[in-house]
Amino acid sequence: MTAGELVHPRAEELQVGPILLALADANRRRVVAQLAERPDEERLCASFDLPVAKSSRTRHWRVLREAGLVYQRDAGNGLYIRLRKEDLDRRFPGLIQAVIAAGQAS
Repeated sequence: MTAGELVHPRAEELQVGPILLALADANRRRVVAQLAERPDEERLCASFDLPVAKSSRTRHWRVLREAGLVYQRDAGNGLYIRLRKEDLDRRFPGLIQAVIAAGQAS
């Protein structure tokens, strides 16, 4: 690993506790729901309309990444984010869809 490289847990290391804790925040649930609409696409982190300061956004991306919900890539001019849909579906079938559906129902 090089300096500044983003750390992501391996698929077999994903645990439901950290994932649920990450999804307890409404802003992070909204990000995951938006990513789930197009799970094969990367989005620029700055493209999300979050009503929080830049430092809070950085924390949200870190929490999502460390929980294993997203892959994040540093492209020099910005950070890109993508849902780890295949890993999540393989490890916890239906979990992401259930969380998104529950959020839409409330």
